[in-house]
Amino acid sequence: MANGLFKFGTQQTEPTRSKSGDFGLNENQFTISESTFNTFRDFIYTKSGIFFNESKKYLFESRLEKRIKAIGVKSFEEYFTFVQKSGNVEELHQLYDAITINETYFFRAPQQFEAVEKIIIPELVKNKAGKSNFIRFWSAASSTGEESYTLAMLVNEFLKPKYPHITFQILASDINTAVIESAKKGIFKEYAVRNIPPNLLNKYFKTNGMSYELSPDIRKMVRFANINLYDERAVKTITGVDVIFCANVLIYFDIPSKQKVVQHLYDVLNPEGYLFIGYSESLHGISKAFSLIHLPKALAYKK
Repeated sequence: MANGLFKFGTQQTEPTRSKSGDFGLNENQFTISESTFNTFRDFIYTKSGIFFNESKKYLFESRLEKRIKAIGVKSFEEYFTFVQKSGNVEELHQLYDAITINETYFFRAPQQFEAVEKIIIPELVKNKAGKSNFIRFWSAASSTGEESYTLAMLVNEFLKPKYPHITFQILASDINTAVIESAKKGIFKEYAVRNIPPNLLNKYFKTNGMSYELSPDIRKMVRFANINLYDERAVKTITGVDVIFCANVLIYFDIPSKQKVVQHLYDVLNPEGYLFIGYSESLHGISKAFSLIHLPKALAYKK
């Protein structure tokens, strides 16, 4: 195989990864009033920074109906009271799981990964010489794990052999606990693996019917955590990160929430660290703390 991980195929059109987007329609048994919708929307915004405009009211309603039926309350008002109960952290997580949608796949941003392999890692290794033997990645909105596991394959296949003295660490996090548990299992459908080079697919996966099970050796390279990027205390549990991936998340926040989240990401980055966001996203008008870096095939923000 040619040197480098991304000598293959053409770039696929990136699907939307929605935090508050299209949820699918169904015939609702319950109806949410305008005032309750606004109250719920403000509550979720305060807790997570996720904002639902009026056009998402029906979709919001259809998603929360599942939780209402699951716990046996009789209305959105009763459910809101239930969620608000002091210490009801578990139901708050269930609420996040209900309102977030996660769609991703392996090798979704090949230009970014190529930049990491060929430009950023050599630069970081040079800068850390005599100072540190650790390089830390953070997939900050990891969904079901495809991005973080792509990084793990990159590290295992090319970076570890080239830099045997470096310890690479990968953290993956999401606000949605359900997708984290799914990610830990490492079992994926054909859609998720369709862009993986055949040699890597054969090397790191075994098939089981229509499913693809990721090698335990790759799975154990990634540590998963439930982290709300809007929660400063939660984000501060992470330190010393060199490269952050946070794609297709900021577009679902309003400006103040974006500014808050980006500041959190900035704070956990090491000096000279890099932030990658989605192709359709920008920090213009959000933060002046980062420098925009034009890499040969990708854009990144540098601390």
